[in-house]
Amino acid sequence: MLDKDTKKFTLWVLAWPIFIELFLQFLLGAVDTLMVSRISDDAVAVVGFSNQLFQAMTTLFVTVASGAGILIAQKLGSRKSGDARIIAIMAVSSTTIIGIACSVVLHVMPESIASVLQMPEHLLPLAGTYISIVGGGMVLVAMMSTLSTVIRNTGNTRGPMYVAIGMNIIHVIMNYGFIFGAFGFPEWGLAGVAISTVASRLLAVLLLIYMFLRSFEYRIKWREFKVFDRPLFGEILRIGWPLGVNLSCWVFSQLIIYAFIATLGATELAARTYMNTLESFCFLLGSSIAMAAQIQIAHLYGEGRIREAYRSAYRALGFGLIYVVVNAFILYVFGKQLLGLFSSDPAIIALGASLLGMNLILQPGKMINMALGNSLNAVGDTRFTMYISLGSMWIVATVLSYVLGIRLGWGLIGIYSCMIADEYLRGALSYLRWRGQKYLRKAENPDGAVPADAVKKPGEPVAAAGV
Repeated sequence: MLDKDTKKFTLWVLAWPIFIELFLQFLLGAVDTLMVSRISDDAVAVVGFSNQLFQAMTTLFVTVASGAGILIAQKLGSRKSGDARIIAIMAVSSTTIIGIACSVVLHVMPESIASVLQMPEHLLPLAGTYISIVGGGMVLVAMMSTLSTVIRNTGNTRGPMYVAIGMNIIHVIMNYGFIFGAFGFPEWGLAGVAISTVASRLLAVLLLIYMFLRSFEYRIKWREFKVFDRPLFGEILRIGWPLGVNLSCWVFSQLIIYAFIATLGATELAARTYMNTLESFCFLLGSSIAMAAQIQIAHLYGEGRIREAYRSAYRALGFGLIYVVVNAFILYVFGKQLLGLFSSDPAIIALGASLLGMNLILQPGKMINMALGNSLNAVGDTRFTMYISLGSMWIVATVLSYVLGIRLGWGLIGIYSCMIADEYLRGALSYLRWRGQKYLRKAENPDGAVPADAVKKPGEPVAAAGV
């Protein structure tokens, strides 16, 4: 029989709210893309390009947020709730400051940044408007990301899900109003979409703050945000900085690849944006399982249940592979019709449809990479995932994308081929590392001794990790 705390950290209890939250985040992006496509394909290209830029900026605060999330789950697993609380407070404070700095930079010089990143010149005015407004609210993204990460890693994955539901409803209503001049809203086009995005995020942050203050045994007081524990912050950075570098590799390589695609033309850029939306939907459940596995494994690892932590990774991988393959096949079958919802341009639809078969190959590799990579991160082996990302993403995904896609003229087909190779290479290396159990063996037998929290007391029931 699982106790209440153990049930909270079973894979499915963690995964299904994360899936709904991610689905609604996807819906937010899809609605943006679908509604913006009613303005123009140029506007879609601007939104897709800008979102890659915003993801690049998030790496500046994800270092703290991700490291803090893993440590919180580990500390709660080892019954050190006081440390978990302090880590959470420091993470929110630090990322808010970083988010403010990002907001200032993006709001002050949006067109200059877009120009440096090779945005086609005729799109610069639109990009300047969208980046200055949405980028100016980057502090909200920083807070929302960190607050959600902290709350999820306490085992409460439903809270962020409920917030995502409310945020999406508000965003859809405001989007429709600003684009079509409905409900008494002014018809502001892309600028209205940007305002809608910022407004819905602001409301989400306010709700998440309310939940965050009540996420631990004792309610967090505002004066506690002055707390700074240097050793604990050092632990956050020890785990977090490789995660930040890892995400930076992915985001900046994607940003550079978007710049490559931009040189091919606005048609290719719009097609990639639409495909990115469809691919995100395809991987939603797999991603939620991988995220839930990271929380579960970190908790089991902190609790000293090493063997269960090891097996949990393979369980998550097995379920995830089934779902992403099925989703990729459905997307392959109905892809042309789905692309037709976004654009009526036959060139864009034909280009996107040609990539759907390659997506069938891409998604399993991505699942292997994410499930086992997250498992390694959960036990603190973040430097390994960083090293393989530095090598594979830059050499295989980026340099080879330029060679095949641009120099040899293979276009998006060549770029996708390199993305597939990158996912499978990192997935294979992560599998070999997890199978070697380096960090798990170290925790199970440090200096020849079994950790105290791994030894069950006489009469104490052995709880199963759960699915």
